[in-house]
This record gives sequence, structure tokens and C-alpha cells, in this order.
Amino acid sequence: MGSPDAEDAVDRDREGGLGRERRSLRVLFAVSDWPGHWHAMVPLGWALRAAGHDVRVVCAPSQTDPLTRAGLTPVPILDGGWDMALQGRLQNYVDARDGQWRLPGLPPHPVTGEPLASLDEFDMDAWFTGYHPRLVEAATGSTDRAVAFGRAWRPDLVVHERFSLEGPLVAGVLGVPSAVHLWGPCGPDDSEPGFISLPLDFSGAFDRHGLPPLTARTFTHVIDPSPADVAPPLLTAERMPVRYVPYNGPGSAPRELPGPSERPRVCVVWGTSVTRMYGQDSFAVPEILAGLADLDAEVVVAVTGADRERLGTVPPNARVVGHTPLHLLLPSCDAVVHHGGAGVVMTSLAAGVPQLAVSHGLDQAVNARRVTVAGAGRVVEAHLAERGAVTAAVAELLGEPAVRAAALRLRRQVMDNPSPARLATALGRLAARPPALATARGGN
Repeated sequence: MGSPDAEDAVDRDREGGLGRERRSLRVLFAVSDWPGHWHAMVPLGWALRAAGHDVRVVCAPSQTDPLTRAGLTPVPILDGGWDMALQGRLQNYVDARDGQWRLPGLPPHPVTGEPLASLDEFDMDAWFTGYHPRLVEAATGSTDRAVAFGRAWRPDLVVHERFSLEGPLVAGVLGVPSAVHLWGPCGPDDSEPGFISLPLDFSGAFDRHGLPPLTARTFTHVIDPSPADVAPPLLTAERMPVRYVPYNGPGSAPRELPGPSERPRVCVVWGTSVTRMYGQDSFAVPEILAGLADLDAEVVVAVTGADRERLGTVPPNARVVGHTPLHLLLPSCDAVVHHGGAGVVMTSLAAGVPQLAVSHGLDQAVNARRVTVAGAGRVVEAHLAERGAVTAAVAELLGEPAVRAAALRLRRQVMDNPSPARLATALGRLAARPPALATARGGN
């Protein structure tokens, strides 16, 4: 144990800001209740811990177990009332009401997720009028508890994902530096029809705590794991690139991974959230497998949960694998077909594998378009993903050397980005800046 004098010196160092780059930092992570949004932050959390810093994660109770399994320390004080799947279903209902819904049938009921027989079954205005007080109450509790914890714990730095309202709020109230950590190629300055770039401040927390409203200009630093050619093109904040290290939840390596194949190998991955947001008709994997059955290729199907039960009989050239960490599976593949979610997009980029995205909307469409523009993939919108379109698109991925070359170029860009350990060092320097420099913020 250190002597009392040494401990007093550390306390004086905390108060006086001397030698801040050498001492242990307190780093507060703030996340929403959607694991795919904070998985990209996990390797940075490991790096900060390995460097001797203390990392705590303010979260909703639903994220306690996932964060603990990831090796981080949760502080479950937030309210996860504004569910991400609910947000997505509400947006889909609005699209259908406005004539912008392009999938067969109708979107699922925004609240229950069950199929709708008619749009008249849900009165959005009446529902929101009744639900809004709960949103305000939940948001008020979450933001105020986060600020109270911040004042008690006194972090030196705040790192939060894009849909965390509490992260930038706590940083602003305490006057400490902060950085928003992206989970894929979409950033806070992106503006797309139906795209949600920032969290909503239902309780007016920023105003209640004496801060300007949250906008993209609130952020001074953006941690970006994307390779340069697919990164968000517009950022008002300083970009801090970091190497994407895949983390998609805990899992062990299976005894047998697919070995070399004489035929091209295509992996099919589907996110379990797709049907929750877009309904049963959005499960395109059977049609994808039918298209891949027309190719001389080996197909590996990586689906889990209820989606596995929806598969039915798979074609002779396909096999279903159990829960396997995607970063172990993809390097042996020549192409990957997926739903466009950021986790599989980024893991595919890190593996250097050409991609076909069957996208439905929201950030999936933006992710898919940026990979396609960079030359490493193709996109088929979900309502057009019939058998022949899938066959043609994957045949192009497998047959065009330029696509493979582009995928490998993006992989090199991923590897050229600074490691999480180097980013941890840079964040230590950011936390050591004098307060006047660390808290310079934009207004509206």
C-alpha cells in the first residue's frame, strides 16, 4: 500500500491538475440500451483499463449483464424507456402512413410489434400524447441521476455513443472533455430522410442544467472507427480515428471453423433486430439462400435465436453454423450477405470481405451506400431482394477482382488507424488539457 503522504500527493494532483498525463484517470462511458451501439467502444474500454485508468459505464439496467460479460463496470442508473426498437417501428409506421413504406404488407404495430391489418389500428398522435409524460419522467430521472453520479464520481473524461444523451450532458455540466464514439460509418452530422442522428432531449435536460441545446456542434471530438473511404464525410468536430477491433458479444471459438474450400464461400448473416423493427416479412434469408443456391458456392449461414427457426429447409450448398464470433468466421469467406447493420458492416471491412447489403432503411441504407461507393460492395433494397437479384449481385462480388481489391484496400485502412491503446493515450492528453481548452463547445 502507498504511504499516506503519497496518497495525499495524488489527491493534490487531482485538485491541482499537475502531472495529469501520468496519473490514473477516471473515464465515464455513457451508453444507450442497444448493445450494437456500444460494442465498438469495448476495445477502447479494455485499452483504458490496461493503461491503469478507471472506467465506469452509466447504462440502463438491461445492459448490466452484457457490459459485465464484456469486462466493463456498469453503473445501471438510467431508464431505458425510449426503446430503440420502438423508435424504429414508429418511424416505419410514419413511413407507411406517408406512402414511403416499400416492403410487402404493412409495418408491425409500433408498440406490440405484432402484424398490422390496417394503419387505422394505431393512432400515433393519441398514443404519443398519452406516452409523452412517461418519456419526460423517465428522461428526467435518467439525466438527473447521471449528473448526480458525475458530480459524485468526478470523471476526468466522458466517452459516449451517439444515442447517449447523458454523456454530453454530464460532460457539459462538469466542464470536462468528452468524445462521441461512433459504431459505424454514420456520424452526428449526417442528415438523411428518416435518419436519426442525435438523441432527443424529452425533459429539456440541457436547458434545465444551463447548457445550450444538443446539436452536432455540441461535440468537440468524434472517435471514428471507420476506414477513411467510408467514414462520415461531414464532421464539425475533430475526428479521432481508431482501429476497429470487432466485438459482437462474448463467445468461444468453435472446435471446427470452416477450412479451405475449393469453391467460393459466402457467409449469410442476419441481425435479430430486423424482424423486431420491420416485421416478419422482412426476414429475407430464405430468398437470399434461394438466390445463392443458383451459384457454385459454399454457403455458411450465421443466424441465431428465433431467426434460425424461420429458416426452414436450407439448400444443399448451405449449412447453418451455431453461435460463432463473426470475426473468426469471415476471414475464410469470399463474400458476405447481410442486413446492413453497422456491426456486420464494420466486421466485414476489418476482414477485407466484399459485401452485399439487403438494406431496409435508417442507418442500414447509409452504411450500405458508403461501402458500395467505396467499391467494396453492392446493395439491394429489401423490397427488391428477390432470388435473381441476389444471384446477380453475389456473382458480381465473386467475379469482379476490383471489388475484392477495394475490400482489401479498406481492410488496410482499418489496420492503419491508431490502435485502441494509442487512442487511450491520446484521450489521456485530452483529459490533461486545461479546463478552458478542454470544454470549448459550439452553440446552436
